[in-house]
Amino acid sequence: MRDAPAISIDDMTAAAEEASAMLRQMANPSRLLLLCHLVDGDCTVGGLMARTGLGQAYVSQQLARLRADGLVVGERSGREVRYRLADGRVAPVLDALYRAFCGGPGTA
Repeated sequence: MRDAPAISIDDMTAAAEEASAMLRQMANPSRLLLLCHLVDGDCTVGGLMARTGLGQAYVSQQLARLRADGLVVGERSGREVRYRLADGRVAPVLDALYRAFCGGPGTA
């Protein structure tokens, strides 16, 4: 964190705890995959099923977990629910993971 402003050790410790909790919530391959697809914009369960190849019950279960963790929100529109990222800190983390693991710029 070379260019980051200096913060107290107490504030840094609290931030580390919060970051660790978020990473634990994301540390499931299927939930991470769903989050990656939501970076591009909101999507329904059916859309996420088509993009990921995961079954409806499993996608719904993982979205419920992500909702409970505060990472996504669902908004009902008629008969369908559209999901989107709820926490603005998630997209930059996913972007960094994409660049590091999915062949984005800067990978070996």
